[in-house]
Amino acid sequence: MPPSIEIAVLLLGVLALETRRSASALHIQQTFASPNQTNNFVVDPVSRKVYLATVNTVYQLNGTLSIEVEKRTGPVEDNLLCHAPQLPQAPCEHPKSLTNNHNKLLKLDREQGVVVVCGSVYQGFCELRKMENISEIAVEFPHKGEKTVFPSMLNIAANHPNASTVGLIFKSHGGNTRLLVGATYTGAGTQFFPKNHSKEDLRFENTPEIAIRSLNIKDLSRLFTYDINPSEDNVFKIKQDVKTKNKLDFVHAFMQKTYSYIAFNNDAKMGLKESQPNSILARICLDTENPRKPSGPESRKLTESYIQMPLQCGFNGNIYNRLLSVYPAEIHTDEGKSPEPYLFGVFSKGDRKSALCAFKFGDIEEEIRQGRRNCSNSPSSDVQVLDSVIQGSGAACIQKGNLVLQPDQLDCGAAHLQHPLALRRSLRAIPLVEYTGLTSLTLLANMTVANQWTLKLAAGEPVHHIMAFDPNDSYFLYLMTSYHMLRVKVADCDQWRSCGDCLGAGDAHCGWCTLENHVASRWAGTVASQPGGSGVGSSYVLRLFNSLTGFPPYLEYRHLGVCSADLCANGQCTIQKECAQGLLARSWISMGEGPQQCPSMTLTPPEISIAADIKDVGILINGSVPDLVGSRVECEYEPGFSTVATVHLDYGPAQIQTCPLLPRENYQPILPGTDHLTVTVAIKVNGTFVVSGSFIIYDCERTGAIHPKTSCVSCLSTRWKCYWDPDKYQCVSSKDESKHNLLENVASCPRLVASEVPPSPSKMAQDFTISLSNIQEREDLECDFGTERRFEATWLNSSAVRCSGVTLSTNQRSQVYYLNLKRRGYFSPQGEDVFVDSPQPMRVEVYNCGVGSSDCSQCWGREDQGHLCGWCENSCRPRDDCQSIRDQCPAPEIHKISPLSGPLEGGTLLTVQGRNLGRRAGAVKVSIGEVLCTLQPELYIVSVELVCVTGSSAHDRAYIVQVDVDQSGTGTSKEIFSYLVPKLLSIEPTKGSRAGGTIVIIRGEHLDIGSQVRVMVNNTLEKTDESIECTMPPALQAHTDSLTVSVCVEFENVPCQSAELSTAYIYEKNPTISSIYPKKSYLSGGRTITVTGQGFDLVQSATMDVLEIGEKRCTVVSPFTITCPSPASSQSQQTSAQFILNGILYTGDSPFPYDSEEEEEEEPHKGHFPLEYVEDPQFFTANKEKLIKHHPGEPLTLIINVQVGNFRHTIAKVQLGGSELAIVVSIVVCCVLLLLCTVALVVYCTKSRRAERYWQKTLLQMEEMESQIRDEIRKGFAELQTDMTDLTKELNRSQGIPFLEYKQFVTRTFFPKMCSDYEKSLVQPAYENDGLGPRVLPETHPLLQDWQATNTTKPNVEEGITLFSTLLNNKHFLVTFVHALEQQKDFASQVLWGRRKLVVVSAICSLASLLTIALHGKLEYYTSIMKDLLVDLIDASASKNPKLMLRRTESVVEKMLTNWMSICMYSYLKETVGEPFFLLLCAIKQQINKGSIDAITGKARYTLNEEWLLRENIEAKPQNINVSFQGCGMDSLSIRVMNTDTICQVKEKILEAFYKNLPFSQWPRAEDVDLEWFDSGSNSKVLQDLDNSSLMEDGRKKLNTVFHYQILEGASLAMSMKDKRDNTLGRVKDLDTEKYVHLVLPHDDLTETKRSHRQSHRKKVLPEIYLTRLLSTKGTLQKFLDDLFQAILSIPPDRPPLAIKYFFDFLEEQADKRGITDPDTLHIWKTNSLPLRFWVNILKNPQFVFDIEKTDHMDACLSVIAQAFIDACSISDLQLGKDSPTNKLLYAKEIPEYKKRVQCYYKQIQEMAPLSEQEMNAHLAEESRKYRNEFNTNLALTEIYKYAKRYRNQVVSALESNPTARRTQLHHKFEQVIALVEDNIYECCSEA
Repeated sequence: MPPSIEIAVLLLGVLALETRRSASALHIQQTFASPNQTNNFVVDPVSRKVYLATVNTVYQLNGTLSIEVEKRTGPVEDNLLCHAPQLPQAPCEHPKSLTNNHNKLLKLDREQGVVVVCGSVYQGFCELRKMENISEIAVEFPHKGEKTVFPSMLNIAANHPNASTVGLIFKSHGGNTRLLVGATYTGAGTQFFPKNHSKEDLRFENTPEIAIRSLNIKDLSRLFTYDINPSEDNVFKIKQDVKTKNKLDFVHAFMQKTYSYIAFNNDAKMGLKESQPNSILARICLDTENPRKPSGPESRKLTESYIQMPLQCGFNGNIYNRLLSVYPAEIHTDEGKSPEPYLFGVFSKGDRKSALCAFKFGDIEEEIRQGRRNCSNSPSSDVQVLDSVIQGSGAACIQKGNLVLQPDQLDCGAAHLQHPLALRRSLRAIPLVEYTGLTSLTLLANMTVANQWTLKLAAGEPVHHIMAFDPNDSYFLYLMTSYHMLRVKVADCDQWRSCGDCLGAGDAHCGWCTLENHVASRWAGTVASQPGGSGVGSSYVLRLFNSLTGFPPYLEYRHLGVCSADLCANGQCTIQKECAQGLLARSWISMGEGPQQCPSMTLTPPEISIAADIKDVGILINGSVPDLVGSRVECEYEPGFSTVATVHLDYGPAQIQTCPLLPRENYQPILPGTDHLTVTVAIKVNGTFVVSGSFIIYDCERTGAIHPKTSCVSCLSTRWKCYWDPDKYQCVSSKDESKHNLLENVASCPRLVASEVPPSPSKMAQDFTISLSNIQEREDLECDFGTERRFEATWLNSSAVRCSGVTLSTNQRSQVYYLNLKRRGYFSPQGEDVFVDSPQPMRVEVYNCGVGSSDCSQCWGREDQGHLCGWCENSCRPRDDCQSIRDQCPAPEIHKISPLSGPLEGGTLLTVQGRNLGRRAGAVKVSIGEVLCTLQPELYIVSVELVCVTGSSAHDRAYIVQVDVDQSGTGTSKEIFSYLVPKLLSIEPTKGSRAGGTIVIIRGEHLDIGSQVRVMVNNTLEKTDESIECTMPPALQAHTDSLTVSVCVEFENVPCQSAELSTAYIYEKNPTISSIYPKKSYLSGGRTITVTGQGFDLVQSATMDVLEIGEKRCTVVSPFTITCPSPASSQSQQTSAQFILNGILYTGDSPFPYDSEEEEEEEPHKGHFPLEYVEDPQFFTANKEKLIKHHPGEPLTLIINVQVGNFRHTIAKVQLGGSELAIVVSIVVCCVLLLLCTVALVVYCTKSRRAERYWQKTLLQMEEMESQIRDEIRKGFAELQTDMTDLTKELNRSQGIPFLEYKQFVTRTFFPKMCSDYEKSLVQPAYENDGLGPRVLPETHPLLQDWQATNTTKPNVEEGITLFSTLLNNKHFLVTFVHALEQQKDFASQVLWGRRKLVVVSAICSLASLLTIALHGKLEYYTSIMKDLLVDLIDASASKNPKLMLRRTESVVEKMLTNWMSICMYSYLKETVGEPFFLLLCAIKQQINKGSIDAITGKARYTLNEEWLLRENIEAKPQNINVSFQGCGMDSLSIRVMNTDTICQVKEKILEAFYKNLPFSQWPRAEDVDLEWFDSGSNSKVLQDLDNSSLMEDGRKKLNTVFHYQILEGASLAMSMKDKRDNTLGRVKDLDTEKYVHLVLPHDDLTETKRSHRQSHRKKVLPEIYLTRLLSTKGTLQKFLDDLFQAILSIPPDRPPLAIKYFFDFLEEQADKRGITDPDTLHIWKTNSLPLRFWVNILKNPQFVFDIEKTDHMDACLSVIAQAFIDACSISDLQLGKDSPTNKLLYAKEIPEYKKRVQCYYKQIQEMAPLSEQEMNAHLAEESRKYRNEFNTNLALTEIYKYAKRYRNQVVSALESNPTARRTQLHHKFEQVIALVEDNIYECCSEA
């Protein structure tokens, strides 16, 4: 990178210019926020310290803007009319007050180690502070005891916040340090001086505007003095009487060579002539080199060398007359030449526009020399002595003879003329650019703009004019906003992703780094680099930083090298420092080199035939690319394969290399329907992608195949070379030596020559003659029209054939067929027909006259389209089918015309609709009375619609519309068209804001006539006959005063000419909002926000929009006030409010619309008013009486209410009295109260006696109800105990309980979702017929079947799966593999396709279960893996909240733990817990079946779940029936049923009785059997739930029951299997509850009131009274539940749970290692791992353990039991009340006892003898051996492999980052597995 010059120019832009620029955001690196407004800052180039001066504070920051030292400098007691307190014996009679200290000057003097800090207080007093610690004073001034102190030594800077001060520190030839200061005069007569005071203070008269002061801290007596005697020679002071004409506003002071330049504006001239420049550049010679005279004074005289000249930016009246910012810079123009110094300046003018101008210092110096020559040689009007200065009172410019001035005199003045001079002629420059906002420019060496950006800062504050580069890194910039100090990056190069975009953007900071990999994609593009240099093509970047609040902006200028490139996407757009290889040759391309240096590659050959035998491809690399000699160069192809490239040439800009091609099978196949494949190849240099390109692999055979109708032409027209074989009708890629008749030219292709064929009627036979070219005669050809039928082609001659007897038909109005010739008997290699080429298809149109021609005119009108149709027999037919044809059609009919009126001038588009309105437009004429209406042919629709333009009428009248059609007659309209004269009467309102948005209503007469009406200020309107409502647009001209415009209503696009159609409208100045009050609102909202401003009489609607909270409509109270209620907020926050006036967003006082983009970009904060939301107030009543003063004898009543907005609160109500009348009234009131109390007491006693009697009665009822419940529970328990005792006797311990086999238990537990959904979709249930009827065979899981390779599977798949199994048995691989998958965000769920539906299963659970199956044969290894993963999980949880560990299954190891528990606990479950659990299930089922059960809703009399409780007293009686099962081989059984049971319920009870000793999977279904009843007369009847005898209830059909059929006690029934299943009814519980009913309606609690009056046999009671049935069921089942819990929470001595002991010890060990001593944490860990993770799962899912049916009702009851078990394991106390759910209340009494059991169980486990690793491994090995070969591990490995394949890249990356895995080459082995398997089962895996 060339040496950069860090330069700054102070600029200010005011208003946006209408230019299109791209936007870019400055990247803020560090920020320092200041509570006060910032003023100045300076950066130490050595230490990088940043010194920041703000109002009242100075800061010392480090390079990263972290605060080091802070020092307060204000506020101080001061008065503008008082001398500085440092002046001895200077009392002040004026009162002083706290005054803010604004910093006016901050300069750094490194040589003396001081910082000059000047403030606005104490008349501009300055301090010298230490650089190493700015809070300490370096030199005390004035020194203590110093008596010789003058005000001129103290009053240095301007003493007002808005007055300007500039400064410059330099060193004179004698070694003395000097301070040049320019300060605005703030004395009497200026706006800075206090009004109404006398001119008594000399400070305001004696302080000069410009002065050079001593800054030598070693000579304190002369510090800050003017240094030279007489001192006037070192000051520039304007005379007091002309100070009002010379108001100097200083901009900047800087050094150039040995001169000091001071730029300022003379504000006294502003506003007089905007075309005249007011900007001035003054120059002073500094004595920094050898003095002029050895004996002379040390310093030059300031006034002797002072000279000033005006600066003019712009020409011809477009002059920017105010200087805002300047900065010098050196421009490198030509190679080898010294740089050219320039002065850049930003100027503005009265309309707030800004411009950038550049001046050559050479021109400035020459103007100064010529001015001094003119002043010395002759009187000149171009130069004058500056007589406004005290030192300028000498002689004027007069001729001095032939005096020749020396160069030093021309530059710095002559001895005979020691007065300041002023040049009158301006130095002019043309603006380089006009800009707005925070702007960045790139300037070329010829001072033209290469690019321009608008920059944005996240801070959203205006940018200060003071900026500086980071001394250590010039690519970073320090800048200052209103309240922030920022360190930002000068360029955002990362936004450009390609080389062409990077270098074409024109940002000279940015270049293309070739050897940087692009973050997005390695296939994105190309790369290049070339070191830059200065000279021709060099670029400059200027950043213009604007603000809108008075801060001058900053211009960053930088000289950078050349740059270029085209699309470079494999590299990265960076600054050169960030390019890792930026120092290498051609590795970083700068902007000056041009985009043509971007790397590109050319491949030879560019196209390769798929049949060609080409081994290598040549590559020519162009552009700027690093040297390839000695580098590792590779060619990487798109599929991910690489080959080593060979470099042949490496010189100059081009480099040549060859790359071996991959074998054809490694490329992607050519897609169907295409004939080529594009192969991408990228060049890698030392592993980094540099450039990319592509070549084409084509297949000529496919070219002919994909264009069957133009196969030869397409073959010979491709961009690659193909040949046509006319013998085989095939496109080939190469010439065969044995074939000499291959075609190469398109013109020689056999082809069909198309000819025009006239349209023909449908179904008419015709012949077609077809001309041919280049085709052999007598070939067998067929005519193909795209239909199923083909027609034989007969040869007429050597070049023509005929298709005879062709009949084509259509049902459409017209249809086009395309004629092609097929070669009969020939087929392509793909089996498709072979056609003769038809480059231009032969078009055959067939039409149907009967379609689309509803009248005569439409029919005859088709003649213009070639359709020979005629109107006969009242329909449209082919003319040949008509016997007699009449060419004349009926007269036209007019049905409708619109519009019905129009203006006299005409021009209205009149639409006429009807019938028979002509055959063509030329035959139709339209007239309105005598006025002709011109027809519009393009809008004419044959016969049915026409549009014409009305002619003008002499006066208003009404006519009928007449249509004349040639040969048909005339038609007239029933409606009348009227010519009317519109008139505009008024407009309201007559004025509005310039921003627009005002809704005006224009009233008049006939304003809705014509087809088009518009108002010439708006395009959107609503019109009626008498008014038009429209919205006024914004004013187009930027006037500050009112603007009157004409509003005109136009009709039919005719310009307004009549005064009656126009009126005046006045645009007034926009409403302005000055402030809102209050600026706080309570959260409740409703507080009235008062908006003050001007011009609100123009506001029709106002809305306040509080950002992120909401909007509220406002009310305009007066022209100066608007009130708005604040919206309510949900939280306290600082926000801002905006206002929408007349639908336009208010953004400030601007002549333009509020919502213009320019305004928003310029000043985003304008129009936003801060609004803070605070909490609602809280009020408290006073407790002390002294807080309320009350004088005796005075009545007092206080009712205190507080309302703020929507918030209302009553604080207190106090009543006090003090007069004698009050005492009398009090006595009377007391007597009345006593009487009332007596009456109330009597009433209370009476009521209490009644209540007591009612209470006694209620107690008796409650006792009776309690007795009934007690009897019901006792009876139910006795019955159930008898039933369960019989059941226990019948059960066989080995066969009676239907345990599932181990493998079925594992698959259902591991894959619950798959077992319920996916497995049922994969496995079709099989049936087997035997003596007991059809039995359903058990379902089989895919993992229980043998894994057999398919025919398409290749041998190495098994080898790959075996190798993958080996990898899974490697602990490092498996742990890394699991963690890699868990880190993927999309590894949450996977979708599996079953045969009949889609199943979504958890990928985490699926992977864990598959790993368990795969490692089932090595449980000891599986356990070690699980422990390692658990340790990682514990480490992650311990740092956050350890109690949450294992709560959910969010990781693989948690599911692995569940599976491990299931494996280890199966034997314990089967041998210990199985029997009590099964008995509990049987008890639940028995208890439910004891009462009534609604077959549709499932609600039952007896249940544990409130939601399934039958809340109605259904009178049900049990009865026994005798049932025989035909073919069952068993005697008849007595079955106990309820008389309310449906027939289906009866069937289920019968089946349960017959099949109770068989597993449920072998039971037939109720739908598969018939039940037949034999009455006493031996008559039989098949019983059904629904038949013709079914009754209706509440509009629903009621299911048949035992009671419905009147089946008596002991009745005989027979059951038999159905021959064919009847699906007419289906399952009862799936019936529509709106059509069918059993016992209760679906929402009986809602309809009970409506039904009670109709059903007198049911008692009307509260449904909640039946909740006691829950207690009945609970009491009956309690013994069985206790037995189950006892079995779970006990340790059998003969079968201790070893796995539990082992795992609990492991948890305790991990807790000890991490210092976790909280017993609750360990209790939670144990609970989450065993009870909640295993036992709750088993309790809720008994089908995992037993072959039984789990009904929905049983599932609901088990949920209540499982919840009780969960509460028992919890350590938190249950806080239950009357509103708690019954599921928790039901077992609330037993939970404490259960909790004791759980704690005791945990303690017993802890007290067991420790289990060694050897013992546990032996136990696990025995479990593995016991169930060996039960599962298909190969299928499990295959499923795991799918995850490995899906996340292949992530797994490889994780393995490579693991040192152990990398050392053992695990990632290579994993890649080997992928390679082996993918060649064989890729498609199979895709189907999964």
